[in-house]
Amino acid sequence: MRKAVVAGLASTALVSGVLTGVAFAGKSDNTVRFAYDQAPESADPFFNNVRIGVIIGQHVWDTLVYRDPVTNEYKGQLATAWRWIDDRTLEFDLRQGVKFHNGEEFDADDVVYTLNFVAKPENKVVTQQNVSWIEKAEKVDKYKVRVTTKQVFPAAVEYLAGPVVIHPNEYYEKVGPKGQNDKPVGSGPYKVTNYVPGKSITLEKNPDYFRDSPKPAAKIAKVEIRFIPDRQTQMAEAISSGVDLIMGVPKDQADQLKAAPHLQVVSGETMRIVFLQMNTLEGAPSPALKDERVRKAIIHAIDRPTMVKQIVGEGSRVIDTVCFPSQFGCTNDGAVKYDYNPAKAKQLLAEAGYGNGLELDIVAYRERNQTEAVIGYLRAVGIKANLRFLQYAAMRDIIRGNKAMLTHQTWGSFSVNDVSASTPVFFAAGDDDITRDPAVAELLKKGDNSVEPQMRKEAYRKALALIAEKAYAVPMYSLPSYYVAAKDLVFKAYPDELPRFWEMSWK
Repeated sequence: MRKAVVAGLASTALVSGVLTGVAFAGKSDNTVRFAYDQAPESADPFFNNVRIGVIIGQHVWDTLVYRDPVTNEYKGQLATAWRWIDDRTLEFDLRQGVKFHNGEEFDADDVVYTLNFVAKPENKVVTQQNVSWIEKAEKVDKYKVRVTTKQVFPAAVEYLAGPVVIHPNEYYEKVGPKGQNDKPVGSGPYKVTNYVPGKSITLEKNPDYFRDSPKPAAKIAKVEIRFIPDRQTQMAEAISSGVDLIMGVPKDQADQLKAAPHLQVVSGETMRIVFLQMNTLEGAPSPALKDERVRKAIIHAIDRPTMVKQIVGEGSRVIDTVCFPSQFGCTNDGAVKYDYNPAKAKQLLAEAGYGNGLELDIVAYRERNQTEAVIGYLRAVGIKANLRFLQYAAMRDIIRGNKAMLTHQTWGSFSVNDVSASTPVFFAAGDDDITRDPAVAELLKKGDNSVEPQMRKEAYRKALALIAEKAYAVPMYSLPSYYVAAKDLVFKAYPDELPRFWEMSWK
């Protein structure tokens, strides 16, 4: 049905010729109109947990350090230099002459206030895993700060180059997270000029952006972002040139649009991984998942290579552990690899006492077609999985409330290229851990907090192998991202799923 709808849209648009007058609307006023299928929980990056919030955050705010997405080289952004003073203390020399969008001057007070605010648990930052390692930040002088970690945390620079943005201290102290959401103020290459929560946000080029930033001065004057949850509406907008760019387009729909002469389709692997969480906690709604045989049956039931080839698409690869392969410490060395074996799945279910079938709920929030394929594979071995398709925040609340059974989870690690940003989030006894294996948690914490690279790698290797041995999750595959854009829009797809509007231009 979906293919027919998309094909119908494409055919109608192309035959009618209505595109002739509007295909270059974005080019004519140097604006990129971008649609995304979710709205951020908050424009403040520390109170958001979805990709669009990360995208907005990297355009409106700056970080101390910038990681080049091609070379992975660290470059100075709000900081010009940094050094480890000891195993737990980083010192930063700060850039002078930077101003926030409201005219406030950037200096050490902004860094100290931001990091100390987000590090306090009582301030309830949503993305705790991104800031929980911070013990304190201290001002040395107007343009120098020291950041102390709670424990040895070698990935600190990586986090400070990604999700940990810097707010203007005077403004943030006055308005707090609510005010920062209502009227966002950063120092980035774009400033927010209009924001209607749940509907749209408009970014305009910051004419006073500092010249020495590794983010070059923007060529695109304005970015209009609309939050359109319905994929068919997004597709219709792209076909009629109502929007210039959409991302995360399902493979079948992207393939349909390759024939449209006014559009381009670009794809590539991302750092986002897909896996199924299985709730084994006491009091969980499905005691069956506490049985290791049931969990292994679920893994054997799913044909991951075929899903990659037929549904997920070019750029994806099967993974055997819950992390992205390029991340420091990610490995499948020593991990049990489960093949697609429905007969084995049925045998294991029968041994566990579920030879006559089993019923489970599965919650998901994106890639619905992939969830539906998983449901089909489970049904084939006698597991009836009922889909609950939700917004991310609602799904997260169900997981954390110990009310989930199976969860079709995706995780992009906030583009942090270190395994500490992936596996420990779900297996180190935090809010999102629904297995709570103390041995796994201890190994992951050792990896997170060791200063010795080889020791870190070995701790992560053992933890990942133990997760696989106990079948606590179903590692599925990496996700590619398909972008559909106006033909004349010049842009590049990066593994961190961050469309860099400051790099884009029109032909």
